[in-house]
Amino acid sequence: MKTFAQRLWWHRRTRAGLLLVSILVLVAALAPLFAPYDPTEQLDLVTRQMNPPSPAHPFGTDFFSRDVFSRVLYGGRISLAIAFLAVFLSITVGTIVGWLAGIGSRVVDSVLMRTVDAALAIPRIFLLLVVLALWNDVGITALIMILGFTGWFGTSRLVRAEVLSLRERGFIHAAHALGIGKLRLFIRHLLPNLAAPVIVTATLGVGHVILIEAGLSFLGIGVRPPTPSWGSIIQEGQSLLAIAPWIAAFPGFAIVLTVVGFSLLGDGLRDTLDPRSR
Repeated sequence: MKTFAQRLWWHRRTRAGLLLVSILVLVAALAPLFAPYDPTEQLDLVTRQMNPPSPAHPFGTDFFSRDVFSRVLYGGRISLAIAFLAVFLSITVGTIVGWLAGIGSRVVDSVLMRTVDAALAIPRIFLLLVVLALWNDVGITALIMILGFTGWFGTSRLVRAEVLSLRERGFIHAAHALGIGKLRLFIRHLLPNLAAPVIVTATLGVGHVILIEAGLSFLGIGVRPPTPSWGSIIQEGQSLLAIAPWIAAFPGFAIVLTVVGFSLLGDGLRDTLDPRSR
């Protein structure tokens, strides 16, 4: 019988997504080693403004003569860090709320789920636009918290459904009979069984958050200049598409690769972790 690692590696989509994501994360994490210039340095406004891709500047330069390749690498660090931390926050909150709803009384379950239903009735992007529009100067930490605290609703419903199913299993009744407390029961028995759907949800959520962050930065209410993120670089280059398309094209291509990589990884994990697909 194949181990989980073997099943994971021999699944084509999982392997492709894992390799793609690993390369992107590694390059972003080691951006200071790969980037030839400082991402905010204006090199020469006279001779290097909006230069096309060349050996000296593989992705060209922008309107302020900054190296686009360096900005895309450093922008990947910002975009991926925001996505990872926001998804971690949303998954944590969603798991806790779903667990409380699943093990709680009818009143607790009803209150929590009606709250989730009301939140899901509001489009997330609309909620983000309202909150960020009312906040004059949003830092990266605040942006992570806003993205995290507006993304846990679906996870809570998933975790609640899994908890309701698991608590009727024999090993849970046996644990109750032995007098194991609710917190220990959650950590020792429920959490390992919840890991598979939660991991898949988190993996797919990273790509979604990257798209949201890029959209918000493109609108000018996400990561603020001169700090580079993929969305903010596209926003800076969108007015120059006719004469310098490389400014917006390369960060856009990086977003596409990242979202495709995480989508492949999430789909592959779902197939690998689903017992019915074995």
